[in-house]
Amino acid sequence: MMDSLYVAWRYVTWNRGKTLVLIASITLIVFLPLALQVLLDESERQLRTRALDTPLLLGAGGSALDLVMSSLYFDDELPARIDMRAPAVIDDSGLAYPVPLYVRVMARGAPVVGTTLDYFDFRGLRPAQGRLFARLGEAVIGAEVATRLGIVVGDSLVSSPDNLFDIAGVYPLKMSVVGVLEDSHGPDDRAVLVDVKTAWVIEGLGHGHQDLAETADSSVILQKDAGSVTANAKLLQYTEITPNNIDSFHFHGSAAGYPLTALLVVPEDDKAEARLRGRFLDDDRYQLVKPDTVIDGLMENIFRIKQVIDAVIVIVAIATLLTIVLVFALSLRIRREEMQTIFRIGCSRMTTVRLLSAEILIIVTASAVLCAGLLWLIHVNSAPLVQGLILR
Repeated sequence: MMDSLYVAWRYVTWNRGKTLVLIASITLIVFLPLALQVLLDESERQLRTRALDTPLLLGAGGSALDLVMSSLYFDDELPARIDMRAPAVIDDSGLAYPVPLYVRVMARGAPVVGTTLDYFDFRGLRPAQGRLFARLGEAVIGAEVATRLGIVVGDSLVSSPDNLFDIAGVYPLKMSVVGVLEDSHGPDDRAVLVDVKTAWVIEGLGHGHQDLAETADSSVILQKDAGSVTANAKLLQYTEITPNNIDSFHFHGSAAGYPLTALLVVPEDDKAEARLRGRFLDDDRYQLVKPDTVIDGLMENIFRIKQVIDAVIVIVAIATLLTIVLVFALSLRIRREEMQTIFRIGCSRMTTVRLLSAEILIIVTASAVLCAGLLWLIHVNSAPLVQGLILR
């Protein structure tokens, strides 16, 4: 058998072009469905873990899936907004405590999550460097953001404007990075977390500017009454919040009308959760959803799609295997003279069968080793791959 393997090895290395094509074909046939399964399993694990860790989610009426994906995984979908009256509704119920979220702006490719310090306790997030935000304009960044942008505590991070030609005068905000979170292997790693009021400032719902009462340039003042002063666009708007100008930042309108994208709702117990869900069944203003139920529905749809993909892969695999068989058959026809020479020197048909079997064994073994190596790489890197390709 060793002689057969040696001769087969010499043959496959001599015809390396055909050998490499066969190895690549067999590897892909086996690797693609297995790699897809590994990524789907990791996606399901990450989605379900995050959803199971979030008891209830309150948002505006509309797509429950968009609400969950935006609030839990910081997807690009922008759900309808609720306002600051929603936390009061939850607080007044006495059944749960709310954690506000405002996720509508970006900073250098990272979602800016406006929230409160309760969010860090709820998610079990701890700073690896620095501290949590304590005032307006401070930011805490995820581990992935820090690595990708090369940012450390003490650096600045500028929000990304929605429109470079924003006629409303909403300017990017330069935030001070005061903390970098420990790697949580979740969506928070790629987020920038700020106080919810900072997120409002970024979106132009609050602002700071030079003191009109003390400005020496009278051309910035359009109208001055006993109780108010109206300025034009020449008025200096602050794009960074510092200890010297923080007192100038303010918000207009009623605080109850300030927007949120969602509330993480943490009930006291299962009974409180059931009572809360009952209260919001007929409330047209809000929807109260269980994220794990929404994710279950999503995974059912994903696995239906996967079944179709698996069927296509099986068809392709059968076609490829038939092609490989055809290649081997044609190879035998081409090698007819070689086989006749083997017979003439006294080799039996069994020896020929052993030689061909050894060639197939070498090709299949090489394909198995290559496939195992690729699957190991996919498995080891499945978490960041899912974060980067699927949950981003």
